[in-house]
Amino acid sequence: MLRLLALIGFCLALAFPALAQDQATLISDRLEITGDTRLIAQGNVEVFYKGRRLKASRIVYDQATDRLEITGPIVLTEESGNVLILASQAELAADLSEGILTSARLVLNRQLQLAANRITRVAGRRTTLETVAASSCKVCADNPTPLWEIRARRVVHDEVERQIYFDNAQFRLGGVPVFYVPRLRMPDPTLDRATGFLMPSVRTTSDLGTGLKLPYFITLGKSADLTVTPYLTLRNSQTVELRYRQAFATGAVELNGALTRDDLIPGKTRGYLFVDAAFTLPLNFGLTFKGQTVTDPAYLLDYGIGNVDRLDSRIEASRTRRNEHISARIISFQTLRDSEDNTTIPSLIANLTFHRRFSLGPLGGEGGLRLQTHNHYRTSDNPLDADLDGIADGRDLGRISARIDWRRSFLLPAGIEATFLGEATADAYSISQDAVYQGNTTRTHGSAGVELRWPWLKAGAGGATHVIEPVVQLIWSSSDTESLPNEDSVLVEFDEGSLYALDRFPGSDAVERGPRANLGISWTRHDPQGWSVGVTLGRVFREADLGQFGPGSGLDGSRSDWLAAVNFDLASGIALTARAVLDDDLNLTKGEARLALNGPKTALATSMIYAVADPLENRPDPTQELTFDARRRLDGNWTGKLSGRYDFVADRGTVAGLGVEFLNECLRFDVSLSRRFTSSTSVTPTTDFSLSLDLVGFGSGVTGGPARTCRN
Repeated sequence: MLRLLALIGFCLALAFPALAQDQATLISDRLEITGDTRLIAQGNVEVFYKGRRLKASRIVYDQATDRLEITGPIVLTEESGNVLILASQAELAADLSEGILTSARLVLNRQLQLAANRITRVAGRRTTLETVAASSCKVCADNPTPLWEIRARRVVHDEVERQIYFDNAQFRLGGVPVFYVPRLRMPDPTLDRATGFLMPSVRTTSDLGTGLKLPYFITLGKSADLTVTPYLTLRNSQTVELRYRQAFATGAVELNGALTRDDLIPGKTRGYLFVDAAFTLPLNFGLTFKGQTVTDPAYLLDYGIGNVDRLDSRIEASRTRRNEHISARIISFQTLRDSEDNTTIPSLIANLTFHRRFSLGPLGGEGGLRLQTHNHYRTSDNPLDADLDGIADGRDLGRISARIDWRRSFLLPAGIEATFLGEATADAYSISQDAVYQGNTTRTHGSAGVELRWPWLKAGAGGATHVIEPVVQLIWSSSDTESLPNEDSVLVEFDEGSLYALDRFPGSDAVERGPRANLGISWTRHDPQGWSVGVTLGRVFREADLGQFGPGSGLDGSRSDWLAAVNFDLASGIALTARAVLDDDLNLTKGEARLALNGPKTALATSMIYAVADPLENRPDPTQELTFDARRRLDGNWTGKLSGRYDFVADRGTVAGLGVEFLNECLRFDVSLSRRFTSSTSVTPTTDFSLSLDLVGFGSGVTGGPARTCRN
């Protein structure tokens, strides 16, 4: 009897490789041995092995034939409780490598279910199912028809190749046959990559008409793959999209591109190519590469690839540590704007940067050193400004810059924090092909100041914390001017981050000059309920107006405009950030507001921007725009989407989008409609309609949503 018990424990290893020391546990209401060769367990039979459990009403093991007879209902579950197999009856070899299960259901990766009248297991590798219904949808007793299913005369599941083969397959939606395929092969849910067709998608635009995309995925070994997507439309557009990916031991490469022949530009082959790569180098350096090119300015918009108006290709090697940053990069720009010419913009840029923070030892405080070289090249050789953009068409420039800075803080009586700070810069320029600035020029500049902060802290009776902090910053800086072009410091932001900066220009071509005082006060409240609010008010006073800033920055004149900023953050997922730059008459010079809402049913991201016209910032007209992107769960499975951008100056929308998505445990259906209203010499207003369908459980990569609710 002990020998038979040990043998039945081995035989019920549930088809998993077992070592000699592995053991299975058998529990039943009744256990008997007949004829010295048959062991019969019946009544609430349970077998435990390696965290898995087999439940049945009766199990018979015949030593003479080395076979198992199992009477159901049979349920095989994992340690987590997920069901693997359900059957009414089974006759199997003792090692479970071969046998037959009747009225059985096979569950793969907790997603795909295959129900069959009969399941035959062969050689421990292939499982054959007869008269099969396959679906990842939940089936209810009151409505046994799944949302989608594949009916087949026979299905073979190869556990080694992780492939599912269907014979005489019929795809049904809501029980209605949609199409028939004599032979169908699909990966099982456990396989991430397999050669074969992916789900098609439909796209309709007013320019191209209705078109179908049918991607075909090709595995190229364990570390590379290729996706080929033919895209054909009813308006004589033929496109082949390509995506190549390869992983290496130290990084990865991805290429995306397409070739097109259409009637939008007859007789011309159109297309694009994007390359992205990232690698790890020795000494903790990283190497990134991005390449972007397109045949014509309208292609990306015509085919819904992107909405960029400048292409940015670069290669960069960099390393960032706690107190150090090193970067070397080469950048190439390609403009798609009608108002720009690729020959007169910097088409090739090279930068080298070394930045180090360090402690100054006996002197105290913290110091920093930044060394940088910059070069840019234009393909034009015209030293004059023929396009009247304020820059010589052929200007080429090289610059070497060095900056050193220092700051040290002290705590004074009454909790006042005093900080001494300063910086010095030196730049050497070499400029060619510019009738105004050509030649070699050097510049030195220095700033020094003192900053006083006096934080006031109060704890409220309800646990809320209030912090009020007035700040006074007095800066001395040389007022000397020099004749240098400004290309990297045109756009200046006046906000909370730059209110107390020694230099508000973002680049090196311009430096902030003249003595000045930066004044501000902030109030912050932290509530124990998890929400917080912060308000900042500030202004800059100058000894003299040196004409450094344009009217759109809010920093022009001897007194800047008022800066007012507020941020509000709720624990429930609501965040509001707003800032405004106002003159003495409270007229708005520049303003922006951002609202983000992430709730259980609603997600919203919206922003508004306002800026007056400023030719110095290359903004001849004012900017007033509203953008928003919203999602709302309509019920457990349906989600509505709405997005748009409105230009108040032009008094019209620029883009608008509307969509709806259905997602449950077995299906994702997405339909969207968008409209682009803008036009130029290269693009026209376009309406875009797209539809996609993904079956959860067949390697689509889509995560399932809420399952349907059964009434009974």
